[in-house]
Order: sequence, then structure tokens, then C-alpha cells
Amino acid sequence: MDMDMNRARDRGSRERLVVIGGDAAGMSAASQARRLRGPDELEIVAFERGHFTSFSACGIPYWVGGDVAERDELIARTPGEHRARDIDLRMRTEVTEIDVAAGRVHARDVDSGAESWTSYDKLVIATGARPIRPDMPGAEAPGVHGVQTLDDGEALLASLARARGRRAVVVGAGYIGVEMAEALIKRGYEVTVVNRGKEPMSMLDPDMGRLVHRAMTGLGITMVDGAEVTKMLTGDDGRVRAVATGDAEYPADVVVLGIGVEPETALARAAGLPLGPHGGLLTDRAMRVRGHENIWAGGDCVEVLDLVSGLYRYVPLGTHANKHGQVIGTNAGGGYATFPGVVGTAVSKVCDLEIARTGLREKDAHRVGLRYETVTVESTSRAGYYPGASPMTVKMLAEHRTGRLLGVQIVGREGAAKRVDVAAVALTAGMTVEQMTSLDLGYAPPFSPVWDPVLVAARKATAKVRATTT
Repeated sequence: MDMDMNRARDRGSRERLVVIGGDAAGMSAASQARRLRGPDELEIVAFERGHFTSFSACGIPYWVGGDVAERDELIARTPGEHRARDIDLRMRTEVTEIDVAAGRVHARDVDSGAESWTSYDKLVIATGARPIRPDMPGAEAPGVHGVQTLDDGEALLASLARARGRRAVVVGAGYIGVEMAEALIKRGYEVTVVNRGKEPMSMLDPDMGRLVHRAMTGLGITMVDGAEVTKMLTGDDGRVRAVATGDAEYPADVVVLGIGVEPETALARAAGLPLGPHGGLLTDRAMRVRGHENIWAGGDCVEVLDLVSGLYRYVPLGTHANKHGQVIGTNAGGGYATFPGVVGTAVSKVCDLEIARTGLREKDAHRVGLRYETVTVESTSRAGYYPGASPMTVKMLAEHRTGRLLGVQIVGREGAAKRVDVAAVALTAGMTVEQMTSLDLGYAPPFSPVWDPVLVAARKATAKVRATTT
């Protein structure tokens, strides 16, 4: 702390907060700190190596698919807007080193190559995630695209515009994979999804993933499960022409990588900051990097506590990143806030199929040594007699004997996905499935059956838990 005070004294009475990363977590932290402390008290310097700030990466598939008309609709706040709030935002500037002992960062201007050191009293690391690119022949060929930034989205759209044919291969069937499959279907492409898992959406149990497989096939998407991509084949012009697995080739005019992301923590690792088993930074509840009083981290570069299992997980989602930023900015600005953890809630869709999960899957419960019961129920989104009622499947996990809710997965049409929020609240509160059956949920025929599908699952789970304890 004495070193921090000396640095601040050298600049007068102002402290300096340095932020690495200009997207959700980083700029939320900068903005919140500015709300709490004015420019006379706190200087804020932020570095962003890309062209954009505060954008929605989650919205890129919908921009590519045409649901969002313009790129700029995905930008929540421009560099100019941040600067108008007295944040010294340095675009196209990449931080290349963190010197923890000296309290400074080294940065390089991406365009000019100019280099400089900037000292800090407080540091925020919000370096995000990087797309996993397979280490194989042809992975860097023209026509092969990751989807992580707005630049990536622009490059993909340009590639689609000049593609000679209408065949697309998506590698991976997680959230990004299925969302990009939908986007490409909407673009009029013939889509093949190559997935190394037995079923798509590995964040679901295989029996629920099977429902997604069936629906995607029904939409005209060719599903290739249990297949490992070995290389990208290129034509005479060097552009990708096919994706190869061990025993087959799938023609492609464009390839989209939906394999997932991993934390971008090379800077933190080089600086000797603590990383978890998934490669993400480890923080306390105040999002302070463990063992470092004046360094915080948030967003897709950190690991978070799973409130159900009690273990740390890597869950890269924009919802968490914005919450992390608020907590960090409050603490860096002199206030107090904490981020308690997550229950693992996520939703997605492919065309009209909605997919949701929260809490633990069966293999997660196995991994942490929990005994559990499962139930699966078929229900409808509205009263069965009301026009537009559509089917949905709800799977619920409850702890053996105690009946504590462990997880819920939902696959269905309109009105299915957001029902998972009820389960997310129940998980956060540590409710049992029996307690859930008494929840006073809203009812009217256009919105729900008399017994909401989640509560039907809770009733069946309660009966199963009781049967195993008598």
C-alpha cells in the first residue's frame, strides 16, 4: 500500500486506474469507477487492442443471420462516449507485459509500433477469451472463420459474400456452433455441423442433446456426431474447399469454428498471477486477484465459483462479465461489492428450438461425488387447449435423500428457455424440489398450464426422492 501511495503522490493527489481490455468487464469497471470518483481524484487509462469497445459478441450470430441489420447495433458504447466520461481510452493499443513489482504495464501501438510504459496504482485485467483454433493443416486458410469479435463477424460476412457456392461446415456443436448453424441456414446455405461429441450441446446431458440433434436434422442441417476433424482441405487458390475427418470429407465454401473459447491469460501467466485448473485467473469474492491487493480481474479471463458444486469453473458469458465489471469498478472506486458465484445458467436457440440449462449435469454430479435422482417430463408451453401450445421437455436433477435441486435442462419451442430462470433462482436459494412445488408462479392459459412444466418436474422429483428414502 505504501508503494501505491508513493505512485499517487508522484502524480499529485490522483490515483491511476489502468484497465486492460475494452469490452464488457473492462469498460463496465472503468465506467463504474468513474461514477464513484471524479477525474480530479482518479485517472483512468484503458487499453484496447481492437477496433471496438463495449460490444456484444453474443449478438454476432444474429447479425450474420440478418436478425440484426447493422454492426453498430451491437455496440453499447463507442470509444468517443467513453472518452467523454473522462476515461483515457487508447484504442489499437496492446498491453504486452505486466510488471507487478514496479506497478506498470508495457503497451504497443498496433498500427505504429510505438511502445511505452504506463504506471498504475490499481490494475484491472479484462483480457477476455480467445477462440480455440485447431492445430491442423488448413486451419488458417481463407474461408475458415472464428467468431469472437466484430472484426471476425465482418470477415465472415465478406467471406459469405464472395463464396462461390452455398455450402457451409460448422465445426463444433456448442452454443456458438448451433447459433452459427442457424445463421447460415437463414443465409440460404446448406449446413453441415461436425461435432466430436455423441450429441450436440455437450452442456446438456446426452438424452437432452438428442432432442437438439433431432430438431436440427428436422431443420435441414446435416449432423455429423462423434467425428474428429483432422484437417481443412484447400483448393488451388488456397481457399478452404472441404473439412476432413478420419473417414470422410465434407465440401465447404466457408467454415465456421464453433469449438469454444479459452481464457486469454498469457499476460497474467507471464506476470506470475495465480491461475486455476481451467487456465483462468483466480480471484476472491471482490474480484481481486488472489494475493494482490491492487489488481482485479473479471470477464472471460477468470474462473468463477459454482454455487452448486462448490468448485471453480470456467463460464465465459457476457452476463457475468458485466457483473464482474460493476463489482470491480465499485471496489476500485473506493466502495464495496462482491460477486458470490454462479449456478451455470445459459440459454440458446437454433431457429425455433429453445435450449436452456442451469446447475449440474449428470456427469458434473458424478464428478463431485453427489448422489442424485433424475426425472424427465413432457409438458406444454401453454394450456393444452390454448392455440399455439408447443411441447417442451424438462429434465431435473435432485440430490439423493435431501432433495436439494441440483440442475435443470429444458428443450422446447416458444416459451421454453426462459423458464430456466425459475430453476436458477431456486438453485441460488438452495431450495429443495419439494419446496419448489409450492412456488407461486404466474398462471393464465396463454402463458402456462395450471402446473408449470418446471413445477411438474419438481413434483415428480419430490416423489422419486421420497421413494428412495422410505
